[in-house]
Formats: sequence, structure tokens, C-alpha cells
Amino acid sequence: MSADQEPEAKGGLLRALSRSSAKLASGITGLFTKKKLNQYRLDELEELLITCDLGVATASKVTQQMAQKRFDEDITPDEIRGFLAEEIALIVDPVARPLTIDPAIRPFVVLVCGVNGSGKTTTIAKLANRWRGEGKSVLLAAADTFRAAAIEQLQIWGARTGCPVIASETGADPAGLVFDAMKRAEAERADVLMVDTAGRLQNKQDLMAELEKIVRVMRKVDETAPHAVVLVMDATVGQNAHSQVEIFKEAVDVSGLIITKLDGSARAGVVVALAEKFSIPVHAVGVGEGMDDLRPFEARAFARALVGLPG
Repeated sequence: MSADQEPEAKGGLLRALSRSSAKLASGITGLFTKKKLNQYRLDELEELLITCDLGVATASKVTQQMAQKRFDEDITPDEIRGFLAEEIALIVDPVARPLTIDPAIRPFVVLVCGVNGSGKTTTIAKLANRWRGEGKSVLLAAADTFRAAAIEQLQIWGARTGCPVIASETGADPAGLVFDAMKRAEAERADVLMVDTAGRLQNKQDLMAELEKIVRVMRKVDETAPHAVVLVMDATVGQNAHSQVEIFKEAVDVSGLIITKLDGSARAGVVVALAEKFSIPVHAVGVGEGMDDLRPFEARAFARALVGLPG
């Protein structure tokens, strides 16, 4: 990202998180206009943070830190927001890590998972478009073979981004398709192979078995694959995100998260709760539908935008 693009990106993040920050900011203003930081207001602030999806552990930690530093002192809403931004940044900074492709591994295999409707396929397209722009060759594998619409959607994005799509008929064995995709990517010396998978949580055992089989088959071709396992999650699900992480971690070793639809959610605080609970890297956040609306996850910019402060 160039220097002239950076302020625009941070401003875009502030706009994208406006629904989340508005709820938090209005609650803080109501509690702390010309008020001392007493136990009642600390308890109310903790409850506000929980209702904004930051999670119980995060809310407790942040309010305890605030009590140690400013208890029984006058404190303004802006001071509260600034303090929160600093504490939130400290929590999320360790997980703010980009998804990087190791050029020594060809193909570098990225297994992408997530429930249906999470924005998984469009996230794949955005990543593919970025890597294509960097001059990398990218293949896409349509391993969600149970839904014709999923295959067609990936093929449309493949055509738009200039990435070949390996697909089969609806109902074919996903692991077999992935095996063929691995062989083709290996033969063509592709830089990246991205594998789109199904996300049918209503039958958890089938989902687990399918993902585990895909990984086993990958390792018949390359015992080190997959080299990244990215879980894509929709921010609007709020605290349900925790169970999604747990379910997918049972099946595959999730190495990173991408959180989508922050622009349409008032529940962006869940990113903080996930960082606190799971410590899984957050690679990027989705703030819109455009190809450039998948932004690197930056701790300070996110924390300040979440509380309604400019970057």
C-alpha cells in the first residue's frame, strides 16, 4: 500500500466500522460525561463492552486496567475511547499477521474453509486478484462440489481474475477433485493453489470427514500441504464466530482468519474476543464488495476505528 493510499484506507476502515463504533461511543458518552470513574460506571462499561461483542474476558481485562489507572478520577468520553483503543490494540496486535506466500514452495496451497454465506468465494477472488497483480500464477479448485452455484460463482471469479478453475460436475468427490488440482498445479509449477471448500455446519460430522479427507489426499501429493488453512467468517454472526472457530479447528489446523462484512455489521468487536480467546492470526478484514475492499488487518487502525477514532 502506498503512502497516499494509506490515509484513504484508514478512513475507509473508520467508515466500515461506523455501526460498531456508534453503539460503543454513544454508550460511553452516556456513562462518562463529566463523571468520576467509580465502580458503578466500571460495571456499566464492562457490560457495554460485552454487548458490543468484545467478550467477557476482554471486557473484564480492559475495565480492570482502567480501574488501576484512573479509579475515582474524573474522566471524559474521549479519554475513555483513547484508553480503550490502546488496550484493544495491545490485545489484537499479536494476531495481526498478513497471509504471505512462501516463494520457495510451489504450489503454495491455501485451503479456504468457512460456512456457506460467509463470503468465502469472494474472499478467494480478492486474494487471487491481489496475487495475480503481484505477478503470481494462481489456480483455483472448486471443491464445494455439492452446490452448483458455488462452482459457477468460482468460475465467474476465475474468469474475472484470469485464474484457471479446476472443477467437476455437481456431487463429485471433493477430495478427488483436489487431488487432480494438486497434480495440475504441480505440473504447471503454479505459485498458488487456492481450494474452495463446502461449509455445511448442519451436518458437522460430514463436514469434518470431508475436510480431513481433503487434507489426507493433499498430502499424498505434497506431504507439507496445505501450507495455509484460512477460515473465512462473517462479522455479522457475532459470538457464533467462536463456535465456528472451534468446529473448523477440530477438522483442520486453522492457521489464520479473515473476517468479512465488517461494513454491514455492528458486531466488529468479536474480532477482539477471537484474538483474546484463540490467538489465531487475523490476516485481513473485508470492508466492502470491491476487489480492493479486503484490507490487511492492522491492530492500531482497527482498534481506533472500533471506538470511532480516526487512524
